[in-house]
Amino acid sequence: MKSCLYECRVAHHRFSPQVHGFAYRIFLFAVDLDELPLLHRKFSLFSLNHRNLYSFRDADFLPTGSPVHNGDEVGQAMRDKTLGLKARVVAYVARQGVDLEGGRVVLVTLPRILGYLFNPVSFYFCYDRSGEPVAALAEVTNTFREMKPYFLGPEAREGLAFHRLAPKHFYVSPFSDVDVAFDFQLKVPGDGLSVQIDDYSDGRRTLTSTLQGSRRELTGRRLAWFALKYPLLSLRIIALIHAHAAVLWLKRVPSYAKAARPGHQRNLYRPHVSIAREQ
Repeated sequence: MKSCLYECRVAHHRFSPQVHGFAYRIFLFAVDLDELPLLHRKFSLFSLNHRNLYSFRDADFLPTGSPVHNGDEVGQAMRDKTLGLKARVVAYVARQGVDLEGGRVVLVTLPRILGYLFNPVSFYFCYDRSGEPVAALAEVTNTFREMKPYFLGPEAREGLAFHRLAPKHFYVSPFSDVDVAFDFQLKVPGDGLSVQIDDYSDGRRTLTSTLQGSRRELTGRRLAWFALKYPLLSLRIIALIHAHAAVLWLKRVPSYAKAARPGHQRNLYRPHVSIAREQ
């Protein structure tokens, strides 16, 4: 079984306009998408498309079967509507010019925990039929449940890592404008997991977010233990986001309204009503 878990430390540090930082511990699944039916059969606490302590729902991820807001890909939604998750990933990556037929896709994420789901960012690591890493996707989700994938292809590969500076064009935080840039540095997972995402505005780094983890074998006993060690993890993550947003507000960090620049929010799925009506 290639799927595993990672115990991780997440850290955020804001440099401008006010200094602020915090860190917390989480765990993540690294799921070989071909193994999802096996995990469903093997672990009593994990289910595929059914309720459980940990439940993985295919429709929760990469919803390319729905229309894209302010998007470049015209007509792809109908083609992807009936595809499973791995097939959607393969089709999406193929549209970027990368052939994944016969290859693997590993998704690093959290499934639903007691039915509740929230992932600020999930990562897809894509391997060709020879086992070489050829692409990665960073699937960013905001608190409005909007989702935007950022593609890192072969040209972004640096050894066993992917690096790309990409226009953000997405509303992630009220304390960060949509017209800035994300700098992604994603190392291919192995014994460890290492991710860094920096925000840049006018060539200056304003925020850094890091994820560092160690591989753990995926077992039924460990799934039970992690439910106790990291109780209600998804709820805790979103509670931390709101708590630290309140701190930034008290520090008088300037904020940006989501509905102020709908035209600059591009290539995202499940658009919030505040911008969907402007399309």
